[in-house]
Amino acid sequence: MSKESSSQLFNRAKPFLGVVFLQFGQAGMSIIAKFALNRGMNHYTFAVYRNTVAFVVFAPFAVFFERKARPTMTLSIFLKITLLSLLEPVIDQNLYYTGMKYTTATFSAAMCNIMPAITFLMAWTLRLERVNLRRFHSQAKVVGTFVTVGGAMIMTLIKGPIIGLPWTKETSYVQSEDAANEQNHIKGSLMITAGILCWGSFYILQAITLKSYPAALSLTSLICMMGAVEGAMLTLIVEKGNTAIWSIHWDTKLLSALYGGIISSGVSYYMSGVIMRQKGPVFVTSFNPLSMVIVAILGSLCLSEILNLGRVIGAVVIVTGLYLVIWGKSKDDQPSSNMTNEQVLPIEQSTPTKNGDIEISNHEAVNVSKVIPKDEAV
Repeated sequence: MSKESSSQLFNRAKPFLGVVFLQFGQAGMSIIAKFALNRGMNHYTFAVYRNTVAFVVFAPFAVFFERKARPTMTLSIFLKITLLSLLEPVIDQNLYYTGMKYTTATFSAAMCNIMPAITFLMAWTLRLERVNLRRFHSQAKVVGTFVTVGGAMIMTLIKGPIIGLPWTKETSYVQSEDAANEQNHIKGSLMITAGILCWGSFYILQAITLKSYPAALSLTSLICMMGAVEGAMLTLIVEKGNTAIWSIHWDTKLLSALYGGIISSGVSYYMSGVIMRQKGPVFVTSFNPLSMVIVAILGSLCLSEILNLGRVIGAVVIVTGLYLVIWGKSKDDQPSSNMTNEQVLPIEQSTPTKNGDIEISNHEAVNVSKVIPKDEAV
């Protein structure tokens, strides 16, 4: 394989490698955050610290690398950044981690699989996604969207028997009893769903904002800065007088804030924006099932989380619907083969002679249908 072809192959693979990395990062965040939440971490202060860390780490890179490419700040861009920082760093993160308290890390990651469907519907409405209902692959995208939502409802409403695993068998009955008494899975799933709706809206608005403000590092830093400010204001209002929640030590709370700020906020916002400019917001969210698989394995091993039949069936339905959407999306990227009447051939540049014939010279593409009339074509 030549250097040129290997370079082209790597360039084509970069978006896929990027989204796979994002899913591994998101899976690690789910495990670490659930571990810290179980030990009393406050989700309001966690969101503030997470976005503060992201801003402190990424702002210097934005100042240095984009000092010449950064567009002028306008009122429209500032309002979009304010809304972006409210959608994901504040509303989504607080709703998502509150919902995780009532459920499990595996359940929360599995529920995130409805985000590609939600993103697809919003992108379709805003004409960021091509849909032609007369074509089979567009029909597959629509059907896959409804199947994915149906799978999420199965995971939410149906429990079924517990699937006993060797490393969770001893704690299965204790955890199931605690879940019945202390955890409201319906409430948690509704919170997670609302958070995912905000998360999908964040991706759509990010794709729109990058068209007028293409400095991805600067946009990431500004979103995290505004998210930290807005999150701190929300925390002071909701948790007024409770200063103990702001304390942080060398424990899982600090680890979750550092990991979440650097990987799940800074790197995630930046990489998703870069990939989104090439592949669109639906592509960025279409690999969420990988995160669900990773979290299910790690959550079962590290947190002894219980799997039941309803969650497994719902997860299978979600993945099936999701990949119908992905398959339909892949067909959108294929070039149309409707070139029968106007084929372009590499011929010489044509110049008319005195008797009206065509003389061919320099290399240039000429449309055959324009050179030869249809009624005179052989």
